[in-house]
Amino acid sequence: MLYSPLGRSGIDVSRVCLGSMTWGMQNNQADADEQIAYALDKGVNFIDTAEMYAVPPSPDTYGKTEEIIGNWLARNKDKRDDLVIATKIAGNGLPWVRDAGDITRQAVVEAVDASLKRLQTEVIDLYQLHWPNRTSPHFGKQWPGKVCFSEADTDQNIAGMLDILEGLNDCIKAGKIKHCGLSDDTPWGISQYLRLSEQHNLPRMVSIQNEFSLLHAKDWPYLIEQCIHEDIAYLPWSPLGGGMLSGKYLNGARPEGSRWTLVQRNGLFRDTVQSRAAIAEYVEIANAFNLTPSQLALAWCNQVDGVSSTIIGATSMAQLKENIDAFSVQLSDEANDKIADVFNRYPMPF
Repeated sequence: MLYSPLGRSGIDVSRVCLGSMTWGMQNNQADADEQIAYALDKGVNFIDTAEMYAVPPSPDTYGKTEEIIGNWLARNKDKRDDLVIATKIAGNGLPWVRDAGDITRQAVVEAVDASLKRLQTEVIDLYQLHWPNRTSPHFGKQWPGKVCFSEADTDQNIAGMLDILEGLNDCIKAGKIKHCGLSDDTPWGISQYLRLSEQHNLPRMVSIQNEFSLLHAKDWPYLIEQCIHEDIAYLPWSPLGGGMLSGKYLNGARPEGSRWTLVQRNGLFRDTVQSRAAIAEYVEIANAFNLTPSQLALAWCNQVDGVSSTIIGATSMAQLKENIDAFSVQLSDEANDKIADVFNRYPMPF
């Protein structure tokens, strides 16, 4: 297993980050225990979760994933110092979470305390903002004809960011979190947080996790270039496009128990004519180089300059083993050329 710096945190994280959003919905405690044990044995030291999980989000599944990780930590206290535990505070919009309110200084303090209790740990290594308060690019719901950034109250947005940083600072001073990061944010968001941190001597964001894959590479080159030059760790989530790049949904297939059979998931990753065409070609390339389609997609993501650690998820041990094995794959120049040809013809197929 290879490791990369988590921005300026001074922490090195495995190139594989074990995602956990299915734990508490598609996976139970025993499944999670097995996944964690296997990942640690392979050198993974980075686990990502969120107060909102499990997914799809609901009042019934809220906080369950953190609880599952907390149960494991309580039984494996000797391994806590070997792990980097990352979690996230949910943004606005979920009625059962802080009445759908914005992230604020007080909300950060209260959410951190609640996550610590569920995780059964004294400190969170990386605490992230799941999505911004302002008009968000979250899950690609927005489009140019709908959102008018010029109508936004910039001063109010910046004041809210400063308030959040104060809350993160409160938690760092109290020893409850070590570092903070972003999720589902933009270059402008990164820039403002960095400016406010420097101006007010407040914690500096060390990372950002955004959706990134062969099907959804909007962050390249603009946001990723900024991450490289600002020393921000870039952490792709959904590197398989919600499972699309595994090829299992081609020709209308919906395998029993898969994510697309669950409520709220079909609309999240767009099943378009273009995406299906691109995936079919990626599957052919994978077969030609004796890789699974998932391994091709993950190996490609891992080699992108600026990527620090890729967040993977699995509902079965077979999937987890397949995915982790992908990070030992070195794609040949020929394979990369074929991938580039498809990518250039379908740069954003959904």
